[in-house]
Amino acid sequence: MLPGQPPVKFSQFSGYVTVNEEQGRALFYWLTEATDNTDTKPLVLWLNGGPGCSSVAYGASEEIGPFRINKTGSSLYLNEYSWNRVANILFVESPAGVGFSYTNTSSNLKDSGDKRTAEDALIFLIRWMSRFPHYKYRDFYISGESYAGHYVPQLAQQIHDYNKKSPHPIINLKGFIVGNAVIDNYYDGVGTVTYWWSHSMISDKTYKLILKNCNFKTDNTSDKCDNAMNYAMNHEFGDIDQYSIYTPTCNSTKGKTRISIRLKNTLIGQRFSGYDACTESYAEKYYNRPDVQKALHANFTGIPYKWTACSDVLIRNWKDSDASMLPTYKKLIAAGLRIWVFSGDTDSVVPVTATRFSLSHLNLKIKIPWYPWYSSGQVGGWSEVYDGLTFATVRGAGHEVPLIQPRRAFLLFQTFLSGEHLPKS
Repeated sequence: MLPGQPPVKFSQFSGYVTVNEEQGRALFYWLTEATDNTDTKPLVLWLNGGPGCSSVAYGASEEIGPFRINKTGSSLYLNEYSWNRVANILFVESPAGVGFSYTNTSSNLKDSGDKRTAEDALIFLIRWMSRFPHYKYRDFYISGESYAGHYVPQLAQQIHDYNKKSPHPIINLKGFIVGNAVIDNYYDGVGTVTYWWSHSMISDKTYKLILKNCNFKTDNTSDKCDNAMNYAMNHEFGDIDQYSIYTPTCNSTKGKTRISIRLKNTLIGQRFSGYDACTESYAEKYYNRPDVQKALHANFTGIPYKWTACSDVLIRNWKDSDASMLPTYKKLIAAGLRIWVFSGDTDSVVPVTATRFSLSHLNLKIKIPWYPWYSSGQVGGWSEVYDGLTFATVRGAGHEVPLIQPRRAFLLFQTFLSGEHLPKS
């Protein structure tokens, strides 16, 4: 039991799985089993993005996990819309160097990238299942958000390829669901700037300058592009939470920056009614407590730095990143996986327009045309069902959809697992 935790009936397990003995890479996990019928419910892996951000800080503690942290970091309270009501949820801090996950090879912190992250995640799962054999062959789904728009399909591809080669595959991958997902550098870039303009965050003049001077197809930015981007963010945005543009900002993080790899390290944002924009700072208080680390079986090697929600070293030194995930989506759609992509529509960092531009280039056949879906008698968002993929928006949600619209996010996840479509009434 965790310090300050309310009593619960479900089981929790946490610890490390070594994914590379030679270099001493080990990933930290936290399993929160389902609140009932654990043995029959699916296993769902949740990954946060960054790259370099912790699924314990975000997924577990702010979004879909069973507990929330109070303001002082002294105790926990229950999340009414925890996803472990309908599944067994496995949070993994990935790659090594994120949160409690560590490497004994310090150069690993500066040579991480998409490829190794996916390979390590597959090794993690295979070894984790041998430790928890009752989850072998269980229906398995992957979920995540943001830069996990790379991690999730890349891991799905790794599992798919592994299963084809293995005589007795133990990972019964059924599908994946990702939110506000980084998908394609070019379409994401154009879609992001279009969102800024269409949501009155930037002027017509700056919009035209960015489109004229920024080449979203390559990693090379020009001075003119950088100047236009910087002008937009420093002079036109104002002091807003770019991850949730209509909610108040956190006063204690003013001046703090977090960097997104997507617009070539030029998108600068803060962290994100019922929504508290300062919630990330509570996690940093709580998970640095020695009694919490002891209860979690974490940090027993004495990591030489504080636990943080995101690793700046990893973010700044990311080595390989696929320019587009669309070819991977095409392969996984052909493999028959259940694939859902959702978008909180008040996020300006990986916005709904970016996702729609990207997905439109899959050229999928429409099965159920665009329609409003409902939650508690209100429009929860909009959805379109394609041959091989479902897209849904979540109305009034920012980048962390389950944080800002927990009820709508829970219904979305529940519907995804059931194999149904979002309710039309």
